[in-house]
Amino acid sequence: MTDTLSTLDDTDRQLIALLRDDARLPVSSLAQRLRVARGTVVNRLRKLESSGVISGYTVRLMATAETHQIRAWMGIAIEGNATAAVRQALRGEPAVHTLHSTNGRWDFVAELRADTLEAFDRALGRIRVIDGIASTETSILLSTYKA
Repeated sequence: MTDTLSTLDDTDRQLIALLRDDARLPVSSLAQRLRVARGTVVNRLRKLESSGVISGYTVRLMATAETHQIRAWMGIAIEGNATAAVRQALRGEPAVHTLHSTNGRWDFVAELRADTLEAFDRALGRIRVIDGIASTETSILLSTYKA
């Protein structure tokens, strides 16, 4: 996929940008906005999908659509060489929605989700006792703004 990313041209990048804004745009609308033929859009989509650059299409919900869901970011510092074991344990934790490896202060940043504060507290308790975790810092997300 790295080779494919380096071969993307402006049309590919514009196509991806349009799909990020609205993945449900019809091919005819994409072609019109890009000022290319419908067949060009179909071929480029096929190429981007088969190479893995586009790995799927999804639905994004407004933050307010999930009114009873508590969301938070948790920074996680790992002890020694326990990264693989901690990653495996976190992948099995139901409250961990996404897990990102990072550089800097935290080895991982996890997005946590729970339906209630009590469920959130229980998840924090389970995560904090995972062998190999040196420390954590959690911030509950209060509002989300589109960039």
